[in-house]
Amino acid sequence: MRLLNVKSLQIELFSGSNVSAYVILSHCWGGGEVSFEDISVPGAAWLRKVGARKIKYACEQSMRDQWAYVWIDTCCIDKRSSAELSEAINSMYNWYEESHVCYVYLEDVLGGIQILPETDLDLQFHKSRWFTRGWTLQELIAPNYVLFYDKTWRPVGSREALASHISAITKIPEKILKEPLELGIRQCGKENVMGSREADDSH
Repeated sequence: MRLLNVKSLQIELFSGSNVSAYVILSHCWGGGEVSFEDISVPGAAWLRKVGARKIKYACEQSMRDQWAYVWIDTCCIDKRSSAELSEAINSMYNWYEESHVCYVYLEDVLGGIQILPETDLDLQFHKSRWFTRGWTLQELIAPNYVLFYDKTWRPVGSREALASHISAITKIPEKILKEPLELGIRQCGKENVMGSREADDSH
């Protein structure tokens, strides 16, 4: 498993059970994403790419939360290797489950619980592309903690605090969103995840 060191901005490789504590970023793919190949080239040219902004946001938040590593699918998988890509897809649920917290970056949402009226937040959430992805279910259910951030990386709210909005969109019962561990929902979610990241054009 490859992780991004949030201070050095270098990719480090971990194997077996020797994996450091990490957080994970969930997001929608767009233009100018930073690949493993980009970030592996000496120098900071990749920081000029559009996709670098959310990487920097995630690293800064990780440091504030006192985590040393973050996993981001765009740059922590060497997609030139079909074997590594296949292993990553098969391991994805477990990686989300074993993360200490999942940051969800909503690039098309501006504001959060403490800023927007309920109706405005509900409208923006319903329109967010993040909820149209095939991988949304597992990234909502698998992690211990899920925190949402808006376009400028202001806190939108936690999975629990936003449960009513998320439930209205996904049809997942609020109780499951608030208590996924106690209800033993994770395995169910794992078994029902379909598709692959390469086929998920809306990711």
